[in-house]
Amino acid sequence: MNDGYVVETRHLAKDAGGRQILKDVSLRATPGTVVGLLGKNGAGKSTLFDVLLGFATPTAGEARVFGEASSRLSAGCKARIGFVAQQDELMSLMTGEQHLALAASFHRQWDHALIQRLARDWEVPLNRRVGVLSGGERQKIATLLALGHRPDLLVMDEPASGLDPVARRAFMLTLLEIAAETGRTILFSSHIVSDIERIASHVWILREGGIAWQGELDQLKESTVRLVLRAEHEILSPPVVPGQIHGEVRGSTAVLVVRDWNPDRLPEIERQSGARVEVTPLTLEDIFLAVHS
Repeated sequence: MNDGYVVETRHLAKDAGGRQILKDVSLRATPGTVVGLLGKNGAGKSTLFDVLLGFATPTAGEARVFGEASSRLSAGCKARIGFVAQQDELMSLMTGEQHLALAASFHRQWDHALIQRLARDWEVPLNRRVGVLSGGERQKIATLLALGHRPDLLVMDEPASGLDPVARRAFMLTLLEIAAETGRTILFSSHIVSDIERIASHVWILREGGIAWQGELDQLKESTVRLVLRAEHEILSPPVVPGQIHGEVRGSTAVLVVRDWNPDRLPEIERQSGARVEVTPLTLEDIFLAVHS
């Protein structure tokens, strides 16, 4: 298990509080990819990151980072990881500048130039005590702390949830630029579909603790379509199409959402249904809603 993967899980499961949070999760992330973990609130996104980073132990299966078991990460492996939690653990009486100076003292290769540039671009008030800052400003400082030692893997749990739409867009695009410049692997979770669609090269869709999709974002969007069947008669039941993830009938019209679509299937579907079929591509939001319908 590894074969050059930065992150890998196999049949991962996690129970807590008498319920199953994660179930049979098998995932892989290769170097230099930007992976967006998309799921509704409570889908298990934070738990997945906790297990990956060794903050929680799996109930079953395994998780590895840089080839090491997540539950036993070495100091050298941990030094290659940067993490931004959904709720920061910054010290309220310290300024952002003091936080950064403290973190830099532990890392010989701290990238002062990068941190100064990002703090300026993101308009981070480093001279003010953290306790008086907004949630978005605190998130930015937490991200600077995670980036300063130039990690090979950056993991962020809802990194832009406290930002307004304009600031969030600039923030996410900057992270994409950093990943492209350095070949860094980024895993970030969000329930905001536009954030995923804007910067991710790959997407993992988590539904009720299980993986509903993993792979390249472009491939997902290109291979998932909506089929609208329009007949001159009432459709009692639509045809069963391979890869179907959603279907509904409204009188003489049926709507199907299908993944791994092959256009060669179209004549057979029209023959079986006796209907005219329209094929339209979907946005990531359309796909996400279909998966959860």
